[in-house]
Amino acid sequence: MTTYSYKALTAEGIETKGVVQAQDEYAAVRQIKQKCPIVTSLTPVNTELSKVRQILSKDIGSPRIKTRALALMCSQFAITLQSGMPIGRAIDMIAKQTEDKKLRIILTDAAEDVLGGSTLTNAFEKYEDAFPLTFLETIRAGEVSGTLENSFSKMHRYYERSAKNSEKIKSALTYPIFVVCVAFIVLIIIMVKVIPTMAEVFSSLGGELPLLTRMMIGMAEFMQKWWLLLVILIIAFMIFWKLYTRTEKGMATHARMMLRMPVLGKINVMNGSAQFANTMSTMLASGLTVNNAVSVTSKVLDNYLLQTDVKNMIGKIEEGKQIGECMKDCSYFPDSLKDMCSVGEETGELDKTLETIGDYFTGETERLIHQAITMLEPTLLVIMAIFAGFLVISVYLPMFTMYDLF
Repeated sequence: MTTYSYKALTAEGIETKGVVQAQDEYAAVRQIKQKCPIVTSLTPVNTELSKVRQILSKDIGSPRIKTRALALMCSQFAITLQSGMPIGRAIDMIAKQTEDKKLRIILTDAAEDVLGGSTLTNAFEKYEDAFPLTFLETIRAGEVSGTLENSFSKMHRYYERSAKNSEKIKSALTYPIFVVCVAFIVLIIIMVKVIPTMAEVFSSLGGELPLLTRMMIGMAEFMQKWWLLLVILIIAFMIFWKLYTRTEKGMATHARMMLRMPVLGKINVMNGSAQFANTMSTMLASGLTVNNAVSVTSKVLDNYLLQTDVKNMIGKIEEGKQIGECMKDCSYFPDSLKDMCSVGEETGELDKTLETIGDYFTGETERLIHQAITMLEPTLLVIMAIFAGFLVISVYLPMFTMYDLF
């Protein structure tokens, strides 16, 4: 597309200036006339200057739009489209109300594209890195079926639920992470300041330190001498693991570990089941065929093994098999999900059945996470108590011995 700078007169006769993007001058004029009936000047903007401006206007960080902002935008689209507002005007209005800077830029550009004759899907696909695959495919299905407002309504519920779950998990993990960080800082201070000073005092007095204190001094000396090597080894392992998990074998190994770990394994299975059911429900309700819905769902699941299981279903569904039958070959999904899919197909209400079972698995995931964190907090307290007791005994035992040295 070409960028054009223009001058125009509004319906009230007020002169205005602006910039639009369009395929050619005729498309640019049509786009401008949506707002201003008289165009007095139209000039192509210097391409190199436009590129420089685009580079300078880019945000630093992840291009992905936040889930909460996405949910709010979908809600606004659903309301405005249900009221009968044209899609181009709706995008322009929502862009002005959006607080998220990245999303506002995208919506402003998309409004110009739609007013210039582009479809909403094509306008958003220019920013495919910013939006989830489910968002783009749902819009595509909504435009094809003519139920775009229903698609946005479904996505609002979907992303609102995802945002709430993420916020609950972050909130619940805040305290344990804070406790661990404080304990680590205290350990470093004791190792670097307290223990070496105590060792020098007892060395000058010629006394023999208790075993626990000698162990603590040994750990402190080891950390002081080899801390750089330990940091290098940790960083090297992290880099190796990152590169390894990008290979197919590494992704499968990591996914298998996440599904078989005590406590966390069951949480990941429930979460994967909730993702599958909620995504499939949203895709089917938006008008996608079963095989296309399965294809999209396989790409958005977090766990690689669950992705592979769902991806293997596509060919079988295209051969004419039902989704419930195909899911029997999935190794990690719970039987309740497989049975409910079969029931949904038999009753002809697969999308509603999946929505119901998705709510169930979402609730189970939240319950298991809450239960795990409830168990984690006393476990951390016990570990901290043992750690603090070890430090206190190591520090105070020599003090009692010190009296015998004077």
